[in-house]
Amino acid sequence: MSDHTIVRAGVRSLIDEHPGMTVVGETRSRVEDLGSIQDRPDVILIDLDSSNGNGHEYLASVIQTMQPACVLVLTSRRDPELYQRIAQQGCMGVVLKDEPIEVLLKAIERVSAGEIWFDGSTMAGVLRDIKHTNGSKLDGEAAARIATLTKREREVVILMSEGLKTGQLAERMFISETTVRHHLTSVFDKLDVADRFELVFYAYKHGLAPPPPR
Repeated sequence: MSDHTIVRAGVRSLIDEHPGMTVVGETRSRVEDLGSIQDRPDVILIDLDSSNGNGHEYLASVIQTMQPACVLVLTSRRDPELYQRIAQQGCMGVVLKDEPIEVLLKAIERVSAGEIWFDGSTMAGVLRDIKHTNGSKLDGEAAARIATLTKREREVVILMSEGLKTGQLAERMFISETTVRHHLTSVFDKLDVADRFELVFYAYKHGLAPPPPR
């Protein structure tokens, strides 16, 4: 999504040339234009610089309207506070426009797989804010859900919150990647979260994992 035709054309050309990726549609920075896309995307790439000042409004609308598609932001702004705000809205990552195209392609692949594409300091700030806002009080529904987790599933949650990927989890726990995915599927279902991004937020909010260092 971008109001700049040249940006849309350039990104489309680069992505279409990459094996395993296909652009199913492109639109201006208007939520209503998404209705013209017939195939449901896995990842939505948004040019935040072309929003004419209303980027946060339509970003939140896109995230809400296009679930379960993941949203990745493209921007030229180096602004940690901005990154924290859009992460809190549910955006899965940020790619700077001056980075190599390989970085963008890798970010799309990772986000499509349910991973996040933010640096550690950004996520630490977001998660500390959540911890500060919600405190450590555990409501009855959350407590009941957490009580259904097995010891192994709790271990998966803790390691995932440390930023470990599927392969690293498997190696640390001495199990296969397939088993890790089975554990994650079970955890998602029990805690009623949609992906790894929501799981990390949930873990910090409800005390399933220790907060990031200050």
